[in-house]
Amino acid sequence: MSSLSTRHLLGIKQINEADIQRIFETADNFKAVINRPIKKVPSLRDITIANLFFENSTRTRVSFELAEKRLSADVVNFSSSSSSVSKGETLIDTVKNILSMKVDMVVMRHPKPGAHIFLSKHIDAQIINAGDGTHEHPTQALLDAFSIREKLGDVAGKKIVIVGDILHSRVALSNILCLQRLGAEVMVCGPTTLIPKYIDQLGVKVEHNLDKALAWCDVANMLRIQLERQDIKYFPSLREYSVQYGLDMERLNRLDKQITIMHPGPINRGVEISSDVADSEHSIILQQVENGVAVRMAVLYLLAGQVG
Repeated sequence: MSSLSTRHLLGIKQINEADIQRIFETADNFKAVINRPIKKVPSLRDITIANLFFENSTRTRVSFELAEKRLSADVVNFSSSSSSVSKGETLIDTVKNILSMKVDMVVMRHPKPGAHIFLSKHIDAQIINAGDGTHEHPTQALLDAFSIREKLGDVAGKKIVIVGDILHSRVALSNILCLQRLGAEVMVCGPTTLIPKYIDQLGVKVEHNLDKALAWCDVANMLRIQLERQDIKYFPSLREYSVQYGLDMERLNRLDKQITIMHPGPINRGVEISSDVADSEHSIILQQVENGVAVRMAVLYLLAGQVG
């Protein structure tokens, strides 16, 4: 079994281009598996994986669980809201208790940036970051880049704009790092208040006019406004945001070219993207969901090559 250059998937920062290409090639094979009548392979039959979600999640948790079951792993699901964490137990205590049940790998989502790096220094199991605060979400970036590769043939040389709440989005940072590593040009677009001050250090273009950003790009990745992470008001109203930064069919039809539309979900229809765009032939949103299972299968499989 081939493997990655790192023992964990803590973030895009910790993997190289060869790792990303290996994940994509493995995901190609697994995509063929999940599209056949018998969707299971015995690749991780002796591996036990714990899904630890200290933050609410539906899509990512279900996607990981499906990937694990397609690989025949034993799966333990853990939700902090119904656990001892709500009674004051620490992160390390929780994980050590789960590891005492002989778990090989941990898939974790946590509200604190860097929680996975902290944990990797204290426990033996391999850790996959399923999102840490506003920091990183590496498997989302991998599935997004995989979906662009599938649609356009390659990521290198493509122009991708990420639109919306860049400041609070872990998807944005992971996407920027992953796309740049694969040779894409990246732009961010949104209100000044939702663009982080450090953004120029990442070597991306910044545009505050959505129409100009769309005219520049090959792919537009539309992010939702993360109201649950906003402690102050960053723009006057959702309606005003939608007028300036919402993508509808009228805006698309004004372009003199076809572009590809993406969204990591969940979609706020009528805010950052209209229903007719989300459901149109321009959109690869449902392909992203399907590719998420294949990419996560690939990550689990390649990391499991180092279990033991």
